[in-house]
Amino acid sequence: MAEVSQNATLEDIVFANRNKAYGAYSLRQEYRGVINRATLFGATLFVLAMLTPMLIDKLSAGDEQEQAMVEVDLMKIPPPPIDPAEPPPPPPPPVEQPKVNTVKFLPPEVKKDEEVPEETPPPTVEELKEAVAATETVKGDPNAEEIIIAPEQIAAPSKGTVVEAAPVEEQVFTVVEQQPEFPGGIAEMYKFLGKNIKYPSAASRANVQGKVFLTFVVNTDGSIQDVQVLKGLGFGTDEEAIRVVKTMPKWKPGKQSGRPVRVKYNLPINFQLE
Repeated sequence: MAEVSQNATLEDIVFANRNKAYGAYSLRQEYRGVINRATLFGATLFVLAMLTPMLIDKLSAGDEQEQAMVEVDLMKIPPPPIDPAEPPPPPPPPVEQPKVNTVKFLPPEVKKDEEVPEETPPPTVEELKEAVAATETVKGDPNAEEIIIAPEQIAAPSKGTVVEAAPVEEQVFTVVEQQPEFPGGIAEMYKFLGKNIKYPSAASRANVQGKVFLTFVVNTDGSIQDVQVLKGLGFGTDEEAIRVVKTMPKWKPGKQSGRPVRVKYNLPINFQLE
């Protein structure tokens, strides 16, 4: 083994008695210089990266200042100061309004009774009876159509006859402020149904059970009319439900705005075998 001198480097010690012409020896000798250059290059890039936003902000601020100097809004320029010694401008002349003719209110004129002309009194019944109806139209408008009416064509009203106006059907409400009610309430109504309903024999033999839904109108006097089936079961239950509802006593009528009105009411009737 060859002796190593005191001034030998780490590479000399590592590559003692070895082939120094191999690439590893030259790489180790250039390693420190490569590291220094890489560190310097990386530091330069880092500094540039940190300073780039500041440079961009300064450049953009300079552009904004140039734009602010170029773009000037003339509407925002304050008016020049007014000299207090200078008199103000005269006001504009008033606009002339068009003249409108008006009528002055005149006080009522008081006249004596002798100066007031007497009004013609209306004809009496006797004068109307003696008057003769004309058979021709009065000449006036040449474009008017001439209509001739004979006296016998005029029908005189018969004495003692009274003409009555056709009755107006009242409105039927579905929702009101106060609903119609069976005398005594709902409990009494179901007691009435339980006592008066007779289970149809056909429904009993077929073991038919369920509810029959009816609809009817409660009039202003509490009477019931227009009883109809909304949903039935058949086997005689629909007819029995209608029969029992028609035998109900008068209800308390429904009210809207404090007055009785006609109201449509829906009622389910339960058919159940014991």
